[in-house]
Amino acid sequence: MPAQNKEDAGWKQFVWNSERKEFLGRTGGSWFKILVFYIIFYGCLAGVFVGTIQALLLTLSTYKPTWQDRVVPPGLTHSPRSDKAELAFNLNDAETYFKYTRAMKEFLEPYHEDKQRDQMQYEDCGTVPDDYKNRGELESDIGTRKACRFERSLLGPCSGIEDREFGFKEGKPCLIIKLNRVVNFRPKPPISNETIPEDVQPKVQPNVIPVHCTNKREEDAGKIGEVKYYGIGGGFPLQYYPYYGKTLHPKYLQPLVAVQFVNLTMNQELRIECRVFGENIDYSEKDRYQGRFDIKVQIHNL
Repeated sequence: MPAQNKEDAGWKQFVWNSERKEFLGRTGGSWFKILVFYIIFYGCLAGVFVGTIQALLLTLSTYKPTWQDRVVPPGLTHSPRSDKAELAFNLNDAETYFKYTRAMKEFLEPYHEDKQRDQMQYEDCGTVPDDYKNRGELESDIGTRKACRFERSLLGPCSGIEDREFGFKEGKPCLIIKLNRVVNFRPKPPISNETIPEDVQPKVQPNVIPVHCTNKREEDAGKIGEVKYYGIGGGFPLQYYPYYGKTLHPKYLQPLVAVQFVNLTMNQELRIECRVFGENIDYSEKDRYQGRFDIKVQIHNL
């Protein structure tokens, strides 16, 4: 017991030594000096951190990415989308393709004519391919840019206006294709037929980025049938570029291309690949959507 009392007394004296006026082995003056030191020390660290962040922010632009030297070409995507990049449905069961048509209707919602009537935010850019629409530099004082109108009626039978099932009911499904947005990117059309496949060469025309869909596997050759393209020039017209970003181009509408497969072989799994062709658009094996995409289509009619 005496040894235990001695240990307790030693511990209590370490916490508070009434004779020396020490708390945890330090006097009040010592604790004050340590507190002031660490306040100054961490204050300096915080100041260096804040100063570094502020210096970095001064190098950044509000309207465009500062570094675009490693920006890859835009991705090519489509609607409807599915988790497995697959369209599978039965002509005799509307429920099997309802999710696809619903996704396409939602995707086309911003392209309703009623939503593009504001003359202060939208302008007509023509229904024939034209050159880039120059709306000034990103860093200029022009402010918010107008967006080109793109009416869904340009997509023909794939617009969903007359055919609310987008061809799925008849086994002639549509895909709506777009190029993803990249700030200040100007896609360049092919300048010669030597850089593109023979099947695409007839589609080359000024001021259009052509799109082409075909079989991905050799065994599917002849099973895809006729493919029809709808939009402006059957591709992406240049007057819709460049894109100025969400701040300067809040109402921007990407040009669309609708692809309709009117004679697909039934009851077989088909692999279809769609590509966009341009001088500054290439492809990557690591990214299945860089300038292209492929999709499995299987239509049942039994």
